[in-house]
Amino acid sequence: MIVIVANSLPPAIRGKLKLWFVEPKPNVFVSGVKDSLADRVVDLVLKYAPESSGLLVFKSTREAPFYRIYAHGTPAKTLDVLTGFQLIVDRNDGFRSSEPDF
Repeated sequence: MIVIVANSLPPAIRGKLKLWFVEPKPNVFVSGVKDSLADRVVDLVLKYAPESSGLLVFKSTREAPFYRIYAHGTPAKTLDVLTGFQLIVDRNDGFRSSEPDF
């Protein structure tokens, strides 16, 4: 399985992805293509998508943790690695602790 999430994509790339993917939301693509085609799609998207597209690509793998995340450009959420696991960091700039400041 492969999932592509973007801030925005050019119409040419979106049109190409619609050949193999379902687009449940604008700039969110989901597909269950075979691994060989998934690898080619990831290579193509990372090569031709502009930096402004802000891509996050989630691809299933056969090795633990059974997924790989690719980032391209400046996605809305950042990618981080913690003890070998790729994680998506969701930073809430408006977060305030409920504990009082002393």
